[in-house]
Amino acid sequence: MTETDQIQEPGGARAGATPSRRAVLGWGGAGLALGAAAAGGAVAVATGGDERAAGQAAGGAVEFHGAHQAGIATPVQDRLHFAAFDVRTGDRAEFVRLLKDWTAAARRMTAGKAVGDGAYGGLAEAPPDDTGEALGLPPSRLTLTIGFGPSLFGKFGLAGNRPAALADLPKFPGDNLDASRSGGDLCVQACADDPQVAVHAIRNLARIGFGKVAIRWSQLGFGKTSSTTPGSQTPRNLFGFKDGTRNIAGTETGRLERFVWVGEGDGGPDDAWMAGGSYLVARRIRMNIETWDRTSLQEQEDVFGRDKGEGAPAGKAKEHDEPFLKAMKPDAHVRLAHPDANGGITVLRRGYSFTDGTDGLGRLDAGLFFLAYQRDVREGFIPLQRRLAAHDALNEYIQHVGSAVFAIPPGVRDANDWWGRTLLSEEA
Repeated sequence: MTETDQIQEPGGARAGATPSRRAVLGWGGAGLALGAAAAGGAVAVATGGDERAAGQAAGGAVEFHGAHQAGIATPVQDRLHFAAFDVRTGDRAEFVRLLKDWTAAARRMTAGKAVGDGAYGGLAEAPPDDTGEALGLPPSRLTLTIGFGPSLFGKFGLAGNRPAALADLPKFPGDNLDASRSGGDLCVQACADDPQVAVHAIRNLARIGFGKVAIRWSQLGFGKTSSTTPGSQTPRNLFGFKDGTRNIAGTETGRLERFVWVGEGDGGPDDAWMAGGSYLVARRIRMNIETWDRTSLQEQEDVFGRDKGEGAPAGKAKEHDEPFLKAMKPDAHVRLAHPDANGGITVLRRGYSFTDGTDGLGRLDAGLFFLAYQRDVREGFIPLQRRLAAHDALNEYIQHVGSAVFAIPPGVRDANDWWGRTLLSEEA
C-alpha cells in the first residue's frame, strides 16, 4: 500500500464513442463524463461531481481506440476483475491470431455488444459465441487493458524486445508472496461499474483463449481506493481512511507524460514498441483487519499521518491542506511515501479493495489489490517500496502476498489495429 497523497490517478478518459441505440434509449448505470482533452486522445473527466451520474448522461461506453489503452488514465470504475494468464501455445502465428481475436471481442464488449454472433440465434448444435450473462446490461464504462509479463519474453523469439524498464521486482522486507497468486505471461484488467459486466469480459476472453492460454490467477475488486474526478468525494480503504486525496487531475497531461506514459526515446531501439504504453505493478496486499480494528484511534491516525474523520494531514484542518511532513511521526505512511520525501517519485494508482471470505481461522481474507502505473518500474515502484517496506508503521497491519509486473503496450489506434501489434507484427 502506498501513500494516498503520493500516488496519482488522473481523471482522464478517452474520447467518448457515439452512444449506441440502447444508450440513447436511456440505460441506467455509469459511463463516461464529458470533459477537457487529455493526453493521447484521452478525455479528462472534470465534472466536479459524481462519476456515475455523469456516466448515465453519456451512455456508459468508454472509447476502446486511442493512443493509450483505456483503463489507465480513465476515471476509475466501481468494480474490477483482474486475470493473469499463462501462454500454452508455442506457435507464434496462433498467439498473434489469439491477440487479434481478443481485440475484436474487447472492441465489442466495451461498446456493450455481445461477442461474435451473440449468445443465441445461431446453430442449435454449436455453442454460442457469447456466454450471455451480460445480455441486456449497459457497457457500464467497461475498459479492458492488456499487459505482457516478463516471462512472455522468453517465448516466440521476443527475448531481445524485453524493455529494461520491465524490471523483475526484488524481494522486499516483509513479503510473503504466494506463487499461485503471482506472475503471469499476460494480464487483462477489466474495470466496470457492474461486476457482472467485468466478470463476463474476462470469462469470454478466457473462453476464446481455451487451449492457447490458461488463467494463472485472478482477483475481484470493489470500492475503488482513489478518487479520479475533481470535486468528488475521496473514497476510503478498508482501514477506514481516505485514500487518494491529492490525485492528479486528468487535465494535468504534463504529469501523465512525465510519470506514466512511455516516451518515444525511452530505452533502446528494441523498446520502441512500448512508446505510448506504461508499466504496471500489481500487488495483492492482505490487511490484518482484526488487529487494526482493536488498535486505538490515536495510533491509527499516527500510522497514516492523517486524521480519520476529515482526512486532514497531521497538524492541519482540512483534507486538501498541504502536508507538513515533520509534524508526522517518522514512520508515518504519508511522511515516508510523499514525493517530497522520495525525490519526487510519483506513480498512478488504480487500486481496489477485496474480501475473499475467511482464511480458515475466522479472520477476513481482505485487503487492497494495488495497481500502479508508471513510466519505468526502476524509477517508480521499486525505490518507493524499498523505503516503505523498511520503515513504514503500516507494515504491522499489512502484508504483500501476491505480486506481478507487466508491460502495458500502447493503445489500439483504429479498427484495423490489435493488441500487441507494435511488438508482434512482422512489420514492427
